[in-house]
Amino acid sequence: MRWNRIKKFLPIIGVGLFVYLLIKYKVVNILKEIENVNLSYLAIAVSLVLFFFVTQTTKWFVIAKKQRINVSFWEAFKINLVSNFYGFVTPAKIGSIIRVDYLKSKGDTGRGISNFVIDKVLDLGSLFILAIAFGFVFYQKIISSAYLFFIISIFLLMISVSFIFYKKNAGKPILRFVHRILIPERMKEKSRELFDSFYRDMPSLGFLFFVFIINLVNWIVDYTGMYFMALSLGIDIGFIPFLAILPISTLVAQIPITINGFGVREVTMISLFGLFGVEAVKVLSMSVLNILITAVIPSIIAMLFLFRRERTKGSSLEQRELYSKERK
Repeated sequence: MRWNRIKKFLPIIGVGLFVYLLIKYKVVNILKEIENVNLSYLAIAVSLVLFFFVTQTTKWFVIAKKQRINVSFWEAFKINLVSNFYGFVTPAKIGSIIRVDYLKSKGDTGRGISNFVIDKVLDLGSLFILAIAFGFVFYQKIISSAYLFFIISIFLLMISVSFIFYKKNAGKPILRFVHRILIPERMKEKSRELFDSFYRDMPSLGFLFFVFIINLVNWIVDYTGMYFMALSLGIDIGFIPFLAILPISTLVAQIPITINGFGVREVTMISLFGLFGVEAVKVLSMSVLNILITAVIPSIIAMLFLFRRERTKGSSLEQRELYSKERK
């Protein structure tokens, strides 16, 4: 009972922490930092953010095409923005699973779920690779041996579980147990159909490795954009340290205890950038600027897409009702 009460407040812990940081380092100081940005560097950052959304869309669009899910790139781009909007307001971006709701109308629910799962696993896998690779480069300066061993262990566990469930027959014994014990009788047939459609048109390992490379490029584009945001604020510690710090802070932000990693990510970044002599107020300013450009503005555009979609649905429903009345 106590845990049920606690978990209700977990999502707002990070938001509270984020607000505390804003108060501690003074919102006025942060706004001054942002007000004095170098517009040339900021323009490059914005261009890279736009490119990031293109590469982010591409990485799961190619999976959808391989799974014979009929969706255009523009439609996929809009779905990606909406997915990011829901991810922005949920712990560990879990709300981005809303994409399944859009994809099931283009194929079936099982393939929509597998598209999301494949994308998420490859996304996290590439993030782990960056964290581990650059963790070794800056070994013991920004990451302890215990933490490095921990993220390697989590990565290997994730890969092992993914390989088990990649093959339909390999994961059957576990899923059969879940199906028999946990699935209600009235849902057993539907869950069986969902299982079969999940593995329908499953991409080959060679193709998934290609998408994995796209994921790596996507993260590097994302972090390069943030690097130029940092330069616009006068933070210049070199690009390689950025590729070491940001994957670690992103991984920490994946812990589902706060909305979109707010607060937890910033505390991690302040600690790690502090090792390179960067002031906390500058790090927080960079984070606020990044949230504004990569999350808030795209979310506003996504809400416009959602509003237009709902209005179109309402218009279509009214037309069908009017047509039905005319026939009567």
